Amino acid sequence: MTNKTTIAVFFGGKSVEHEISVLSAMQAIAAFDENKYEIIPIYLTKEGTWHTGDALLEVDNFKNVKQLLSQCEEVYITPSAKDQGIYKVKTSWFGKNEIGTFDVAFPILHGAPGEDGSLQGLFELKEVPYVGSDVLSSAVSMDKIMSKMVLKESGVSVVDYTWFYEADWFEKEEEILAEAKATLGYPIIVKPANLGSSVGISKADNEEELREAIELATSFAPRILLEKVITNLTEINCSVMGNNGNIMLSACEEPLRSGEILSYDDKYMSGNGGKGAKGGGGSSGKGMSGLKRKLPAELPTDVQAAINKMAHDTFRVLDNGGVVRIDFLWDKDTNEVFVNEINSIPGSLSFYLWEATDKSFSALLDEMISFALKRQRDRSGLVKTYDRNIFQMSGGKTGKA
Repeated sequence: MTNKTTIAVFFGGKSVEHEISVLSAMQAIAAFDENKYEIIPIYLTKEGTWHTGDALLEVDNFKNVKQLLSQCEEVYITPSAKDQGIYKVKTSWFGKNEIGTFDVAFPILHGAPGEDGSLQGLFELKEVPYVGSDVLSSAVSMDKIMSKMVLKESGVSVVDYTWFYEADWFEKEEEILAEAKATLGYPIIVKPANLGSSVGISKADNEEELREAIELATSFAPRILLEKVITNLTEINCSVMGNNGNIMLSACEEPLRSGEILSYDDKYMSGNGGKGAKGGGGSSGKGMSGLKRKLPAELPTDVQAAINKMAHDTFRVLDNGGVVRIDFLWDKDTNEVFVNEINSIPGSLSFYLWEATDKSFSALLDEMISFALKRQRDRSGLVKTYDRNIFQMSGGKTGKA
């Protein structure tokens, strides 16, 4: 008989950030306290199938996914309320369909689908505790356009921006280019609306480059964001953890970029080696934790205070949960600070920012699970029925009132 809590860790997914999700999950699984938790890894392939098995705990096995999956069991979970079972897809006549149950779902997926509220919606239907931001918070945080709209309306500073649909680009290309030049001026940052890890992001210094950048971005997302460039820029990241009644801030970092923008390679290919759950050396093995950085960031007192307030306000306005990372832009010419992006499931779960705040990765995971369990307890106490039976009202056989 065990008193351990069983955690189902969901990772992988159909996003272009698939590999980063695997690395983040391996890091988290390695950090769980074995005396407190049993871990069930559930790997979501790029094709959309779900698998579990001990072979998923070896990060080196992901070098050959076909061979890896041959050692795993294909599984599924149901949307039924209170059903915390994990079931085999293929069963024999006398085989056991359920292969295990879990107490808490822990999604570690980056990008859509997975970080955008879609997987969180499944957990809501199941009424099971899950780690991180809820459906609405995940969806708004993932969408760079929507999050800017909400934050701006709430008085949180964001850089000047404009946006459009991919279909608009093919119908009103010249109008979009003219508006961008008039409202933002060159240079301009171009981003897909709902991707992370700097995928599809470009900087355009003129109209020709802007056309090329937009063409690239439209290959990744149906909505495109254009932002004004801050010339004398320093990027600052801060992690935030908690719920709406208890918000904590990590140390701040200054990520170091090799070019004009912080790239995918800067984030994930610049480390000096590292390991995942079991094995997995190489520069990419450290995931986001391998990024070159100044930690803690060297910030004037007033800038640090502004970032702290904006991090707190952003987390509260978006109703985030668990651990997020908020990326800021500091304009050193004007001393203004802007919220750039919100990562509701950040790379490496930002454990390195919390370690710099004297909180171990293991302790961070403990607190994330505690917040998940508390949220589920709180929601279980909400009224879900109305004290009147509409079927007892008159209206006849057709149901008309």
